[in-house]
Amino acid sequence: MNELTHDEIRQNVRQRYRQIAVQNASEPNAAESSCCSPNAVACCSTPTDFKEISAGLGYSGEELNAVPDGANLGLGCGNPQAIAQLAPGEVVVDLGSGGGFDCFLASRQVGDSGKVIGVDMTPEMVSRARQNALKGGFANVDFRLGEIEHLPVADQSVDVIISNCVVNLSPDKEQVFREAYRVLLPGGRLAISDVVTTAELPPEIKNDLEDLYAGCISGASSIPELEKMLAQSGFTNISILPKDESKTFIKEWIPGIKLEEYLVSAVIQAVKA
Repeated sequence: MNELTHDEIRQNVRQRYRQIAVQNASEPNAAESSCCSPNAVACCSTPTDFKEISAGLGYSGEELNAVPDGANLGLGCGNPQAIAQLAPGEVVVDLGSGGGFDCFLASRQVGDSGKVIGVDMTPEMVSRARQNALKGGFANVDFRLGEIEHLPVADQSVDVIISNCVVNLSPDKEQVFREAYRVLLPGGRLAISDVVTTAELPPEIKNDLEDLYAGCISGASSIPELEKMLAQSGFTNISILPKDESKTFIKEWIPGIKLEEYLVSAVIQAVKA
């Protein structure tokens, strides 16, 4: 994959999430479909409650009610801050922070002595997240514009990195993991939710840049591929655990083509030595 294609992928993904940010700004509690569906913007005939979508991804009712309206966009494929075991005073970076949903939940766990940095490459998403932070009074959350392959974060300044179904969107995943390793303190942790492939994707899915890459599908990697990337980036204690129950919502992303036979959500964890 050459650099031109890398840029095309980034521009396609940025445009997709720009549409999500702008389109849903006036309807903070109603979604069209899950973000990780390629129909997240295009489909507009079957409104779905964001809280219903996120409950299916593993968020509790208490968590869903703890964030400002407009922060939960129904995006993702899991609940990363629930697996991160965050502690008061820790510094957390969220890769692809969107409207700020996971950042605000992490903020409550690290407390006033901690800090959460949300990084997103879409200006409209960053603006929306900052507005949500003001609305909710989250003083320990900072949203920054940037690519997850080039984090606007200092070396060895972070305790934990979280992410929710975003790394698969990158055309250079190993660079994402190298950056994560760079900004983490020694002993720092990576705790992300993402989709992984369980079988080779058919060509018509793998090559669909327009819809399926930005829909968290055709950019997914296999568990062995991700394990290799993490190890080459320097991480140890690598654990990638598939969640078979995720097939229930994955099969709804594009009904009729049996995506659940190729993809599953997984909990991905690793440690910087």
